[in-house]
Amino acid sequence: MNTLVIVLIAAVCLLCGYMVYGRWLAKTWGIDPKAKTPAYTHEDGQDYVPTNGWIVFSHQFSSIAGAGPVTGAIQAAAFGWVPVLLWILVGGIFFGAVTDFGALYASVKNEGKSMGLLIEKYIGKTGKRLFLIFCWLFTLIVIAAFADMVAGTFNAYTVKDGVTELAAAAQTNGAAGSISIAFIVFAMIFGVLQKKLNLEGKGEFFVGLACTVASLAIGMAFPLIGGKDAWTGFTFAYIFFASVLPMWLLKQPRDYMTTFMFAGMILGAVVGIVVAHPNMNLPMYTGFTNEKLGNMFPILFVTVACGAVSGFHSLVSSGTSSKTVENEKDMLKVGYGAMVLESLLAVLALCVAGAAAAADGTAAVGTPFQIFSSGVAGLLEMFGLPIYVAQCFMTMCVSALALTSLDAVARIGRMSFQELFSVDDMENAEGWRKFLCNKYVSTIITLAFGYILTRVGYSNIWPLFGSANQLLSALVLITLCVFLKVTGRQNKTLIVPCVIMLCVTFTALVQRTLALVNAFSAGTAVFMVEGLQLIVAILLMVLGVIIVVTSGKELLNKKAGSEARV
Repeated sequence: MNTLVIVLIAAVCLLCGYMVYGRWLAKTWGIDPKAKTPAYTHEDGQDYVPTNGWIVFSHQFSSIAGAGPVTGAIQAAAFGWVPVLLWILVGGIFFGAVTDFGALYASVKNEGKSMGLLIEKYIGKTGKRLFLIFCWLFTLIVIAAFADMVAGTFNAYTVKDGVTELAAAAQTNGAAGSISIAFIVFAMIFGVLQKKLNLEGKGEFFVGLACTVASLAIGMAFPLIGGKDAWTGFTFAYIFFASVLPMWLLKQPRDYMTTFMFAGMILGAVVGIVVAHPNMNLPMYTGFTNEKLGNMFPILFVTVACGAVSGFHSLVSSGTSSKTVENEKDMLKVGYGAMVLESLLAVLALCVAGAAAAADGTAAVGTPFQIFSSGVAGLLEMFGLPIYVAQCFMTMCVSALALTSLDAVARIGRMSFQELFSVDDMENAEGWRKFLCNKYVSTIITLAFGYILTRVGYSNIWPLFGSANQLLSALVLITLCVFLKVTGRQNKTLIVPCVIMLCVTFTALVQRTLALVNAFSAGTAVFMVEGLQLIVAILLMVLGVIIVVTSGKELLNKKAGSEARV
């Protein structure tokens, strides 16, 4: 089948989902354009910062469009491209976008509270503590998986026959790394200019674009050749500063600049598919069971992950975006809109992988990132773009996908850790609480545990990430069901997605746990790999069961309209 037809069908479905279902949800739940948002009522210049709707959209999309939509869609294509496409469309419209928008909506309507604090308000303190522990563990998994991806992308060396030598892509990888460093510097310059000159509209657009182009030009001209360990250190140093610095100084301007790159990447892929309209060479359906991945249920759903539904997105919605939205009318495009755009990115990744496959259906060789970046680089080359420039641009884009999620999740992990130990009266709290809630201390502790998990490697962490991510989305949906019912709003449309995601994720976690136990029984397990995975998997299941039971009791006990509509 022609990939152009697939992309057009997907784009129409996702747009209709936004225009019809998304707007229906917004109208049903209620949007008040005149209401003061938390960005104004709690403005502090750090986390609560009133921000233009399109800037918040850029932050949301850049933060959620991580490695998931590319890696997940391409890996899941082992079951055939039709099941993957169907789940991306159905999941994106009725599961993922609803979860993201719902989390943003509930947070904005509750003074910008994170999901943990929302659970405390609508479910109870025990539920809050359990959820925050779950969230913190989840952020460690994301940090480990994505940091390992980024460092691997920038790594200029390879090992052949036990000897370390420069890789064939050393120049390109080094350039992508130096572009990333230049991006950070120019993002901070851009942030200061935005703040001091009150840049808006065209001025903001052109200054942001100029900083983006300058970063790309300088990075390609001066590539930095380094090994994976060195780039791992750089990655953790960056996400430390992204976690503790004010949003306006680094995180928001970098996300805004990154959106230019993502737009160029998506536009290049779309135009390339329109012009070349290659065939989808991957098979439509390969069967319910895959020798490498396992059974389609539940593996397809947890593998596609962020391209259809992601619990991580809700942490961004309620952790950072809700604190910067300046008008409630922006919530639909930020929450629902960013997710459907990410689903489109997942469809594009699927089509690029399909075009890169051999005519007999054999998948292209390489990691999902390598397949996607080389495929889009080939499309960009058709328009006369030098191959080195195209490769550097795409390598940076795919690494930026992971970096923008990394800096968001590091900040969210830090905030989850702080909320876990904080009390209402922090001024008179015990010294140890003040110490653990210090933003520098909580960030260092979070990143330290994340670094330990990087030793496992992203390919080993990914199955656990997918299961935990989808379970988190189910827990968020339960919380939203309680919030909507308590405040007299319609919650029936969330019940089916919630039940399905619970079934999917607990099945996947049980299967993963059994596989790890079998590995130990066979004597093939290593503690730093299978051992850590087993510990985290059991913790996630136990916490998940307790949270579901606690939340379920509250949902049954709550009566619609039991408190004033917020």
